[in-house]
Amino acid sequence: MLFAAVEVQVTQMIAQPGQIIRVLSLAITVLALAGCGANPPVPAPVKQERAAQPAVPVARTTPGHRAAAIALDQVGVPYRYGGATPTGFDCSGLVQYAYRQAGINVPRTTGQLWSAASPVGRNELRAGDLLFFSIEGKMSHVGLYLGERRFVHAPQSGRSVSVASLDSPFYRAALLRAGRPY
Repeated sequence: MLFAAVEVQVTQMIAQPGQIIRVLSLAITVLALAGCGANPPVPAPVKQERAAQPAVPVARTTPGHRAAAIALDQVGVPYRYGGATPTGFDCSGLVQYAYRQAGINVPRTTGQLWSAASPVGRNELRAGDLLFFSIEGKMSHVGLYLGERRFVHAPQSGRSVSVASLDSPFYRAALLRAGRPY
């Protein structure tokens, strides 16, 4: 019914050369609205393309710096439970992959990483340090510190590797400790 009304309006307006742009705008709007009506909108974070990386300078001087830079290169890769390759990562898989590529073998799971990492004070953070978070009341998430109070991580199903801030209320409250795995 909406399309029939648009067709009549388009036919009438085409006869007027000055109205062509308005007709095209109306048609595009109608098509967009018709598509949006099919499925309710689901709020989701803005997808970060792999080529458009956040402006966080990461020097590649130590294994931690190299691991942080490698993890940052994975921004946009989809989350995949149990994933530890550029086809998909979970949080600890991203850490293990980045460190392995930087020449350091680290454990695979978040719990094993927690046990193996030497604690680091929040004021002593360096690129590549591991950040451990409590999600839903238990230590269950890890990310790699980049510097400037930002970190890279594979957050959860339906999302992709991304950069987040330690200053966000969620991550500020969830941060348990930091550790250095080498």
